[in-house]
Amino acid sequence: MTELKESPTPEYHTYEEFRNRTVKLKEIRELGVDPYPHKYEPTHQLTLLQDKFEGAAIGTSEDAAAGKTDLVRIAGRLVLFRAMGKNAFGHLQGETGRIQVMFNRDLTKINGLSQESEVRPLKFIEKKIDLGDIIGVEGHLFRTQKGELTIFAKEVTLLCKTLLPLPDKHSGLTDRGTRYRKRWLDLITNPESVKRLKTRSFLISKIRHYMEENDFMEVETPVLQNIYGGAEARPFTTELNALHQTMYLRISLEISLKKLIVGGLSRVYELSKVYRNEGIDRTHNPEFTMLESYAAFWDYNDVMIFTENLFAHLAKELYGTTEIGMRKDKEGNEHLIDLKTPWKRLSMKEAIQEYGKINPDKLSEEEMRAKLKGKIEEDKLKGASRGKLIAYLFEEFAEHHLIQPHHIIDHPIETTPLCKLHRDPKLREENFVERFETFILGYEFCNAYSELNDPELQRKLLEEQNKLREGGDDEANPMDEEFIEAICQGMPPTGGLGIGIDRLTMLFTDAFSIRDVVYFPMMRPEE
Repeated sequence: MTELKESPTPEYHTYEEFRNRTVKLKEIRELGVDPYPHKYEPTHQLTLLQDKFEGAAIGTSEDAAAGKTDLVRIAGRLVLFRAMGKNAFGHLQGETGRIQVMFNRDLTKINGLSQESEVRPLKFIEKKIDLGDIIGVEGHLFRTQKGELTIFAKEVTLLCKTLLPLPDKHSGLTDRGTRYRKRWLDLITNPESVKRLKTRSFLISKIRHYMEENDFMEVETPVLQNIYGGAEARPFTTELNALHQTMYLRISLEISLKKLIVGGLSRVYELSKVYRNEGIDRTHNPEFTMLESYAAFWDYNDVMIFTENLFAHLAKELYGTTEIGMRKDKEGNEHLIDLKTPWKRLSMKEAIQEYGKINPDKLSEEEMRAKLKGKIEEDKLKGASRGKLIAYLFEEFAEHHLIQPHHIIDHPIETTPLCKLHRDPKLREENFVERFETFILGYEFCNAYSELNDPELQRKLLEEQNKLREGGDDEANPMDEEFIEAICQGMPPTGGLGIGIDRLTMLFTDAFSIRDVVYFPMMRPEE
């Protein structure tokens, strides 16, 4: 049997504040007060209480002391305290706001504290309760002379004695690394973080409603997969002990959802996590949330309309207009972004020509390489096909110009092995596919196709991807025989869509980094 090693003593055990609060905890228990009760039932949330009595004439502190005003029970974290003779004032903070509380030497009681105790209630609050402790307060409402809504505390219940202090109330929690790593402290000290993450949940709720209104059914597909696919990305690898086999965390939701379309489900979507073992930067996190949807009998034109209508719908739900405000592009320049439909459509080659002033049709492959020299890694340029070079030209010379919403359509086939060849004979001959990506502020927000349902071409493209993978390209797709089998049994014409929820939330909340909109982003462990 493996011997368990004793855990090292946490560093915070050496803090003077931790030791002082531990002593207070012992004293509280000795006084007969339970510092960690099982339950408390507030009558109101703080903001709802403020809203309910906004502008109402409630009464004075004398009225509250006599029990002549509304009785309420609220709970929150004590974040401000000041003693003033026979009274003391504090602020309680909850999820939805703050409210002032007045404690009185003669009329405030502590739940669990004996009346015969030598420690009087107000002294208990002053000496045993610290900033950051969570308490429940039952009392009567009144307004101070300055008009501030206040609770005259009749009974105080200690709900959680804290052993570590909150960040300094004046300087706050300013270090970004600490805010991301210790999100609980960020939420306690930064109202903007609370607002941003609540907006994320609001957007996800509205997306689900939009999908349901358009007859899409939400489904769940496996996170652990035998074969990864659906995107060009390096997977996370693990071992499944029960079956003695290597498994992968999914890099995309695509393959499983397409199998459901083969099975006869007409419109499906999944809103869930995917995992890519790649770099971390301001717009990338290895674990992120995707919306993927598939609609039988649609093509990429249908998906374009559906996508821009979704974005416009979210803007109206959040702001009441399709204008979402000033937002910064990749270079830090601000622009007023309007999501009003229809959005501009350009082919990839048209975008290069319009914004990069380069006509790819008039350049040889060597001339393309010359223009990309120093911008793209030499190894990538050397073996790149014409289609890949066109994609690189777009990334380097056009992408950052796409400020207002753009659908960039008609991509080279080399950019994806899962998309239908173009129906236009000329573009089909040049090996272009019916794919579009949506860009705003120079960032990609959406990826969508007319999905490939030709099993012979699908096999050929996946075989080519597998050769690249075997040749050392660890982002290429492996061969997936089960997926080919499903396609052989018939997938109808289908329009597919993928939207990164984290990046979408960044857009709508004007967030600086993807870490601002992910509850617990990937961080290097603290030493």
